[in-house]
Order: sequence, then C-alpha cells, then structure tokens
Amino acid sequence: MNNLLETVEAVLSTTTIHWLSLTESLTEDLLARKPLPNEWSAMDCLCHLLDTERWIFPKRVQALLVGENFVGFDPDKQGTHYTTQDPKQLSKEFAQLRKSSLIELDKVTLNDLSRTARHSELGIVTLEELLHEWAAHDLMHTVQAERALLQPLILGSGPWRAYFKDHDASQ
Repeated sequence: MNNLLETVEAVLSTTTIHWLSLTESLTEDLLARKPLPNEWSAMDCLCHLLDTERWIFPKRVQALLVGENFVGFDPDKQGTHYTTQDPKQLSKEFAQLRKSSLIELDKVTLNDLSRTARHSELGIVTLEELLHEWAAHDLMHTVQAERALLQPLILGSGPWRAYFKDHDASQ
C-alpha cells in the first residue's frame, strides 16, 4: 500500500461518521440485538471500538514511537460494559476520541513506520503493522455490526431470504 498513512486516516475518519449515522438513525433495540446468543450486537461492536480508542490503539502508536513494549488486550476480560449508556452518546464520545487520535496520527511520518516494540503475545511488531491492524479492526467491527443489524431484516424477507444465505446468522 503506497499511501498507508492516508489510507489509514481515511478509514479511521469514516468509521466515526458511519457510527454517528447508525446511532442517530436506528433504534436502541436494533443496535442491541445479537445475531446469535454468543455473538456481538452492533452496540457491543461500538463499545469495543470505544474501548480500543480509549485504551489501545493511540497508546500503542505512542509506545511504538518511543520504543516501549506493550501488552495484549482481551476484550472479554478487559472491556468496559457500557450497557446502560445511550448509543448516540457513545458514538459521540468515540468520535471525540478518534478526532484526538487522528491529530496525533498526523504527526507520524513515513520514517516512523519501521519503528518496533514488543507485543506481549505477538512478539516484535512495527508501527506499519499496527496501522494496518487498526484500520482493518475498524472495518471488521463495522462489518460485524452491520451483519448483526441485518439479521431481523433477513428473517423477515420471506422468499428473498435465500439471497442472504452468506449473511444469515441462523444458517
């Protein structure tokens, strides 16, 4: 990827716009609906993205810039539970944190991409690898959230349901 910094910034910028729109437009019930009992709802995905924005990615970028090692993160054990908070407020909080992260990310140069640190589970990682992971992580959890949002619509689509077989969680 020739323009990694630009691509990562573009992906990270669009994620917040997407979440602000989803939480403004959709009901809390739909956002909280799990596709299957042990899978994440769209709200779970938003809360996880908020956690990683607050505690993980910006801090890891800073650690890599100064050569400090960092530990892994287990969202099931270390994640915050935001279940009583308003999705609109959470998406606004996420957008504010992300805005700050993007300001810091603007300071990263092409020469910084080769900086390394030790991840407690993965070993030596580069800043370039982390930036790829950050953008992919955003997109993955956005896709995961949209898959959760799809489920009641797929279930109610009658004879068209077969068209959604690749996205139907119950199959």
